[in-house]
Amino acid sequence: MSEMLSEQIKQKAQKIKLLVLDVDGVLTDGTLVYSQDGELVKHFNVKDGVGIKLLQTFDVAVAIISAKDSLPLKRRIQDLSIKHAYTGCKDKLLALKELTTHLGLQFDQVAYCGDDVIDLKVMQKVGLSLAPADAYSMVREYAHVVTRAAGGKGVAREVADLILASRMDLKQAYIKAMLPEFEDKPV
Repeated sequence: MSEMLSEQIKQKAQKIKLLVLDVDGVLTDGTLVYSQDGELVKHFNVKDGVGIKLLQTFDVAVAIISAKDSLPLKRRIQDLSIKHAYTGCKDKLLALKELTTHLGLQFDQVAYCGDDVIDLKVMQKVGLSLAPADAYSMVREYAHVVTRAAGGKGVAREVADLILASRMDLKQAYIKAMLPEFEDKPV
């Protein structure tokens, strides 16, 4: 992966101390499934969980900023030990400003992955903006990096690998994921 990074993207990724993820269209494929009794069902990719946990192991904070709020999302946030989550958020840029102030970070230390026009204000402010392969076309135009993966198909894992590969050999990073204690928490 590291040999695939342009020098400019590698330099941006090396500065990242916070990865912020949108949910629907990034961590999920964007499909909203309602059961017969109206309960929302979301499908998350386990590979993304490994990438998110691995970033946290290497002191890169991970946050969620999502316009939607749901019980499945809250459960996923809990399972991944994500400490910073703004769900049901109508102003993603304001949420990001609050979060960076709280963490003492500058925007160039933030990576953001989004898939639709609601994400553009944030993507234009951060140090590294990313979009899934199937993001809305305008969003892909504004992204520094467009992942090979489509939403819900390992986007966060690909982003985590990019950030980690900018700093170290990925094989070395994944040694931590092979340790028994890595599996102590759900992915």
